[in-house]
Amino acid sequence: MTLACGSALSPEGRLRLVIFDCDGVLVDSEAMSCRIVAEAAREAGLDVPDEAAVARFAGRALSSIQTDIEEATGRTLGENWCLTIQDRFVQAFGHGVDLVDGAHAMLDGVIDLGLPVRVGSNSSMAEMDVKFRVTGLYDRLEGRIHSARDMKKPKPDPDVYLYAAALEGVAPAECVVLEDSDTGARAALAAGMTCVLLRPAQEPAPHDDNLIRIETLSEFQPLLENTLFSQKLKTP
Repeated sequence: MTLACGSALSPEGRLRLVIFDCDGVLVDSEAMSCRIVAEAAREAGLDVPDEAAVARFAGRALSSIQTDIEEATGRTLGENWCLTIQDRFVQAFGHGVDLVDGAHAMLDGVIDLGLPVRVGSNSSMAEMDVKFRVTGLYDRLEGRIHSARDMKKPKPDPDVYLYAAALEGVAPAECVVLEDSDTGARAALAAGMTCVLLRPAQEPAPHDDNLIRIETLSEFQPLLENTLFSQKLKTP
């Protein structure tokens, strides 16, 4: 692991806040969301099969997807299209969504280290409220959930991560973001934060001095624990 000197995960740095993306990191709803979007795209005249939905839509803001569909079809979907899709998400999630494998144990492990946690996602607050309630994560995260969509600054804009850090009263360089998408990773890095990317080793990933990769959530808490230990040793 090679990180820039002063990174939140380097011995010379200071780790004070962990920020999680939602979909693909805590909750496994990305495929469901993308299938809903693909269905809406077909309704608008764009032929996107369900099996191509994740590759085309994962990690993207609904506003960007709307522009994509409108440009491809020559149709105007209207100013309420994103809200309509959001309502379809909420209704679907209410019937149940899966957790990413190991999410409960990982989140509890991070909290047990004494680190504050927050969530910064392109999902709306309404969606995350349902997802975290049905998966049993809400009590751990209540009051610490932030929506880039509701802020009207979706990733890769870094504002949702900067907002979370400001509310915690910590500097961006003292934050670690756990992400799974290139879009989210770009947002974290643009915020001046260290990004841990959850992704299988065989899949490509961005390269940056402040980005490292893990393959499973079980690797995340030990990484933070080792960081805190090494930083404590460096403290005069």
